[in-house]
Amino acid sequence: MSFDPASLTYDSKGLIPAIAQDATTGEVLMMAWMNAEAVAKTLETGRVTYWSRSRQAFWVKGDTSGHIQRLVDLRLDCDRDCLLMQVEQTGAACHTGRRTCFYTAVRDDAEVELMSPMGDA
Repeated sequence: MSFDPASLTYDSKGLIPAIAQDATTGEVLMMAWMNAEAVAKTLETGRVTYWSRSRQAFWVKGDTSGHIQRLVDLRLDCDRDCLLMQVEQTGAACHTGRRTCFYTAVRDDAEVELMSPMGDA
């Protein structure tokens, strides 16, 4: 049975949340949005392609930063309304220069930054 990106459950704007996870370590790197065409492009090229809501354009991770995400495995949740992409990440995943977008924790009712941008440690 072949996979059809149109078979996923998208929101009213035609988007689906996509979580990028390091395929080796299991670390959650980031969350962004995809539409059916971005899912298809990702599967076709092996390079993760997102849909930028602010620019209303495709965004191939790493095209401008060099911080490439190569798709290792694409998984669907049980409702088919969220994607988990296991990726091989080159460099930072976050636009702030950090390995992950999830670098802030709430501890004792305060925000704590857990890591500095890569190269600044």
